[in-house]
Amino acid sequence: MIEWVWPWMLALAPLPWLVRRLVPPANSQEPALRAPFFDEWQQLGADRETRVSAGARRLPAAALWLIWLLLLLAAARPTWIGEAIELPNSGRDLMLAVDISGSMQIEDMQQGQALVPRITAVKQVGADFITRRSGDRLGLILFGSNAYVQSPLSFDTSTVERFLMEAQIGFAGQDTAIGDAIGLAVKRLRKQPQQNHVLILLTDGANTAGSVDPLKAADLAAAEGLRIYTIGVGAESIRVRGLLGTRQVSNNELDEVTLTAIAEKTGGRYFRARDIAGLEAIYQLLDELEPASQDAEVFRPVRELYAWPLAGALLISVLLALAASGLAIPGRAREARHA
Repeated sequence: MIEWVWPWMLALAPLPWLVRRLVPPANSQEPALRAPFFDEWQQLGADRETRVSAGARRLPAAALWLIWLLLLLAAARPTWIGEAIELPNSGRDLMLAVDISGSMQIEDMQQGQALVPRITAVKQVGADFITRRSGDRLGLILFGSNAYVQSPLSFDTSTVERFLMEAQIGFAGQDTAIGDAIGLAVKRLRKQPQQNHVLILLTDGANTAGSVDPLKAADLAAAEGLRIYTIGVGAESIRVRGLLGTRQVSNNELDEVTLTAIAEKTGGRYFRARDIAGLEAIYQLLDELEPASQDAEVFRPVRELYAWPLAGALLISVLLALAASGLAIPGRAREARHA
């Protein structure tokens, strides 16, 4: 779509015709300058004046009018405005920290009539949560014995989802470094100008590795304004196979006290996910507590077009100037031959 910034400039199109019709031509015979040897100077310039006048009379009036109209078009400033493009307007920077230690392969998450590994449940429900976060910048931290950033903060939620689905048990070690995961999230989010920072940490155990104490990391997160929601994953009891068959054993590995303290220090909440349905309910509650931004900024690409008519007017002017000067060149050449 083309818009005109100053369309009223086009109303000046008949101005040269009006000036020619309404303004009387200048007709003054009084000399403007007294100079000796005027007759000799006049004789020297008579031939050139005759040639230039003849060339000027041959300038096509249509070309002069075209130059004038092109200049008016440029002065009206035509502008091309493209289709509207929605830009994500993020309400927050949200990091997911997912435990991929060895215990996450335990099959105790109820899905229908079957039990699936904890990591499978986290991937399945977490991927759905990520796709609903359109408008926020998401990042992914995976941790076991060590913590590392699998995906930096990005509006590309599909890539973050793919990285989560590709996470494998044991890639970061068999133990659990909760404090290191929080510290890494603080380090990453500290560099961002956005003030509304959120970390969702999922784990099924206690801090058994790493160089940072989880509670000290929580204090650092609180100082930086990072809000942490912790999710404990795992059933109340797990099935253990032994020589006498399968038996149920209480799940005491999850350190709910520490996870609760981490959330409370940072203004977040602690949740317990005992099955897939519970994990889904937790993510839905998180959507309510930290709603994704719905308002998108609209951007329309704008390109100025005035340079095109201006270039056309300049080109025609140059061609007319060359044509006018070309009329005088043959006459000078003949004079040179006669001399």
